Amino acid sequence: MGASAGRRSAVLMGAVALLLAGCVGGDEEPRGGSDGGDGVFRLGYVLPETGQLASQGPAQIESVRLAVKEINDAGGVLGQPIPEVTASDEGGNAGVAARSADRVLASGVDAVIGAAASDMSLAIIDTVTGSGVVQCSGSNTAATFTDYPDNGLYFRTAPSDALQATVLSKVIVADGEQRVAVVARGDDYGRGLLKSITKELKDTGIPVVLGETYEPGSEDFDRVARKVREVNPDAAVVVAFDEGAAVLRAMIEAGVGPRDINVYGTDGLRGARLASEVSPDDPGVLAGLKGTAPATGNGEYTARLRAFAPEVRESQFAPQVFDCVTIVALAVEATQSDDPIVFATAINEVTANGERCTSFADCKRLLDRGTNIDYDGESGPLDFVEEGEPGRALFDVYTYDASGALRTVRTEEGSATN
Repeated sequence: MGASAGRRSAVLMGAVALLLAGCVGGDEEPRGGSDGGDGVFRLGYVLPETGQLASQGPAQIESVRLAVKEINDAGGVLGQPIPEVTASDEGGNAGVAARSADRVLASGVDAVIGAAASDMSLAIIDTVTGSGVVQCSGSNTAATFTDYPDNGLYFRTAPSDALQATVLSKVIVADGEQRVAVVARGDDYGRGLLKSITKELKDTGIPVVLGETYEPGSEDFDRVARKVREVNPDAAVVVAFDEGAAVLRAMIEAGVGPRDINVYGTDGLRGARLASEVSPDDPGVLAGLKGTAPATGNGEYTARLRAFAPEVRESQFAPQVFDCVTIVALAVEATQSDDPIVFATAINEVTANGERCTSFADCKRLLDRGTNIDYDGESGPLDFVEEGEPGRALFDVYTYDASGALRTVRTEEGSATN
């Protein structure tokens, strides 16, 4: 079926052999779904109900539920409906995320969706994949995961920050910037983007005159803003999560806000409420800020999600989470097994080098006829590479207008060959 999973398949076949050996001579049963499968595909998630990414939680959680509904409406997986999803909160805290993963695994799931934050996935990936369970994140973008030793069981539909950096750098270059400062969270997400953006800009001859990180739990960003002002840049990039509003306020007060220099952001600064969070009395203070983020789709998915869950306001990473659930379910169908060690070998393959299909129902019909499939998801073409992540992806270029409203300017493709 489709492209070979290469190294990951070799790792997984080795895991199958070890599993069989354990079944013959071992007394300890692994947790989770690595028990050969029982014909029922069980799913859980570790996603932000509280914590620093809580604003993104509803869209991701409801996307899991919407995907499950549409799969079950199409006949389910292996002829059985997916049971109620086991839910747990990543909480923006490594300890909370780890305990949540333990609870989800204890329920006997075959796959875990999440976590949302890269740092939270790093807190649970060894436990999840070490238990022989598949993990798929729709929003982990840190480059760390590309070659992480995950037993071939970790996947992501969110593109690596290395791809986002190529698109953002093109935007900055096209705007004619000459001296760029970069301010970033001091975690895998922030440091990874700082490194990738710096490399991309330097490769085009644009110097990065400041690369400054801050502790993720910081509340005072005056020092960071002063450092930006001191290097006298004509542009600044801010890599942040929810604390981005406080970072921007400090930059504005220091005279290096969007009205003073060109300011750019990444996916963490894309939010309908950001301008009012920065300045409730003057949301237009963000006018002109530009950024890039993994595409939220063509609008049809967002409308479908909001019809399903009217309370959802933000849609960042929602289509990517929907695609996570869908490709894992399609891999189970492709292998006719709910054993994670088995169906993980088909996850890459259902996203490339087959007949194009765009829904679980349509793809399943092709699989039932013995046809190789290429699932193009709600987030765009996936075309997974050997490492279990998109080899190319669509990114929205966004901006804030004079009223502080978030607008999507255009969509561009980023790829490893750009």
